[in-house]
Amino acid sequence: MSLNKRVSSGITGLDEMLGGGIPPGHIVVVIGDAGTGKTTLAIQYIHDGLCRGESCIYISIEEERESIISTAASYGYDLKKSIEDRKLEILKLDLSDIKTTARRMKIDLPELIKSFGANRLVIDSITLFSMMFDDPIERRIRLVDLNKTIKKAGITALYTSEISTGDHIHSKDGIIEYSADGILFLQQNEIAKNIKLIMRIIKMRRAMHDRLYRPYEITESGIIVYSTDVVYHEDGKGIISNAHRY
Repeated sequence: MSLNKRVSSGITGLDEMLGGGIPPGHIVVVIGDAGTGKTTLAIQYIHDGLCRGESCIYISIEEERESIISTAASYGYDLKKSIEDRKLEILKLDLSDIKTTARRMKIDLPELIKSFGANRLVIDSITLFSMMFDDPIERRIRLVDLNKTIKKAGITALYTSEISTGDHIHSKDGIIEYSADGILFLQQNEIAKNIKLIMRIIKMRRAMHDRLYRPYEITESGIIVYSTDVVYHEDGKGIISNAHRY
């Protein structure tokens, strides 16, 4: 597939920031704190693929299967029908059984992608997957192996990741962003004495993209990004938006 043909994120404003969407075959990590909409963005990404007739896989390492289906339904997305039609597979991994989970990711996942003919994959969250391994060397090896597996399958993947407590622009494990193709940073910030949501594309390999902070909202129908509005620092007084919507 040509890099000129992008994979839509399912969010119009974000696609505009990406210059049309995600380059196919990329692994993109969405990094953000609680409440920034990481899972919502992941669900929109999967729903967009389903609307385009693609097969998708959603791997959850925290939320139960029914919880994901319920969250999607709250935005008007019927995932149950896609599951019944064999267009969507939602897997819930068991963190208490490390060996089985590691085997499923290394052996079962490639077979599932192939048999399912999947085009899109979500892992929510990669932070919990990496935290299963106490040894930092093993953690890095497992993440590299997972990325190699996904790359070999040719699928376009989106991981969610929690932020580091000491550095709010990096992932909690501090590893995954260096091996991923793209990094999308979601943040809550105080703008004009109100808490607002902003996002920035930190990197996207082999793609020209917007590098500015842009405001977004989580609405009843999902995330909306205001890609023409600018969020900027002024005289060290904090982050201010010139968005008329704000």
